[in-house]
Amino acid sequence: MGENKLPFLLILLGPTGSGKTALSLALAERFGGEVVSCDSVAVYRGMELGTAKPTLEERVRVPHHLIDVAEPNEPYTAGRYMKAARTVLREISARGRLPIIAGGTGLYLRALTEGLFAGPARQETLRARLWSKAQKHGSDAWLHRILRRFDPISAARIHANDTPKLIRAIEVCLAARKPMSEVLARDPLTGFRLLRIGLNPPRAQLYDCLNRRCTEMFSAGLVEETRELLAQYGPVKALDSLGYRQARAVLAGEMNVAEAIKAAQQGHRNYAKRQLTWFRREPEVHWIAGFGDDDQTARAAMELVGCARYPI
Repeated sequence: MGENKLPFLLILLGPTGSGKTALSLALAERFGGEVVSCDSVAVYRGMELGTAKPTLEERVRVPHHLIDVAEPNEPYTAGRYMKAARTVLREISARGRLPIIAGGTGLYLRALTEGLFAGPARQETLRARLWSKAQKHGSDAWLHRILRRFDPISAARIHANDTPKLIRAIEVCLAARKPMSEVLARDPLTGFRLLRIGLNPPRAQLYDCLNRRCTEMFSAGLVEETRELLAQYGPVKALDSLGYRQARAVLAGEMNVAEAIKAAQQGHRNYAKRQLTWFRREPEVHWIAGFGDDDQTARAAMELVGCARYPI
């Protein structure tokens, strides 16, 4: 099949708060699309206020996928997302609709487009030992030193503060008896023409937006939602995500609400910076310097989609 005959796939990426949801809705309505969420927290049911999921009204306007597909105490990995998302993409295309990936979880997006390496299965006993030793020796810095000793190439790729990835890399090195960088074997997505559009609004305006969003989350009842989730599921990993982590600190008496809001705001600003750093490594991204709900941004994105989907 010629390149121009392949089904078309649109990927919207960018930092949290940049307006990916608004733009995905506009593009889906214009081009007959369905939105596939690429967010590692939006997959969980009951986690509403801290996730900025599309509203129920927005999900009525346009079909959405991979939102509310797991319980918060249910492990949801990048590999599981990859398999589910690839299935959904093909189903959408088979209906003659435009699949639109929208979200900010870089690892999920990379798993979807590039695949994941065929590493050893998780070894919970080893992981627990690594978590315990990391806490004893200073957490991330100690883990990063260990990984540098086993696999300098992977250590250079993984952020020194990314505890889950550091532990997984060390686990793979020990289980495979060779550096993780030597056992990479990816399974890239095939059968689609990809267009990547990235949102990069002015940094000061993005940070103002994130600060307001955090304040609104707490005003809307994030602490109470967290209390209910803790009562139902306990202190599961999903509740360590931004916003919920600070709400848990309020419930534990470690912060007051004002302090929690300030910490959540700082956390979201830092996360936005990390997302932009990650997404700048994505190939062939058409960056638009604006928010997704701006008319000018929407027009620029529609022109890109029209030209790429129906090339002359």
